[in-house]
Amino acid sequence: MWLGKFLDFEDIKDLGSKIQKELFQGIKKYKLTPLEFTILETVFNCRELAGYDLILNLNKHFAGTWEAQSGTVYPILSKLKRDGFLYSRPVKSPIGPIRKVYSLTEAGEHILKTKVNKNFEDQLNFVRNVLIELSSIYIQSHPKEEKEEIIIEVQNSIKKILETVVETIPSTLKYKRKCEKCGSEIERIALYCSGCGANMLKETEKKE
Repeated sequence: MWLGKFLDFEDIKDLGSKIQKELFQGIKKYKLTPLEFTILETVFNCRELAGYDLILNLNKHFAGTWEAQSGTVYPILSKLKRDGFLYSRPVKSPIGPIRKVYSLTEAGEHILKTKVNKNFEDQLNFVRNVLIELSSIYIQSHPKEEKEEIIIEVQNSIKKILETVVETIPSTLKYKRKCEKCGSEIERIALYCSGCGANMLKETEKKE
């Protein structure tokens, strides 16, 4: 979740080149909530996602601190599409109705990259501050005689998390999972291929 109540794009919409101005013609608003921005980040990192797979990703992202519901996520997807940040396309599904998969528009991708680039260090510092504040409260919530042990526990937990982050970053840039039927690259936990609609759960079960 991003720091701040709204993410304001006024600072990047007046970019000078003709190409950049043309990109922004389809954008209908210049403020996003942190949840809207998090959805854009998730869709970007997965390249293309159906609504159901997005909900699974968001619940993994929030790690139990908040639960994404279809009644919240689908209206936001429609709004982001209407405002020019996303587009959708229908994908044939082997079972059930045709599914919509979402990806960022060129303008949406440009805005996302620019905003993250401009705020990257600030967001890292924000995460650092949250870790320190949570750790302090967690440690102080234990009896004095346990504090030394708890401090070591917290330090080891944070070290493990940071090591995982550092190790994971290169792999997030590679889309290793491919649909065996059509060859499309897909997000690791997607239930259906966004290219042909193949049931990826069944493909996984066949391998096992």
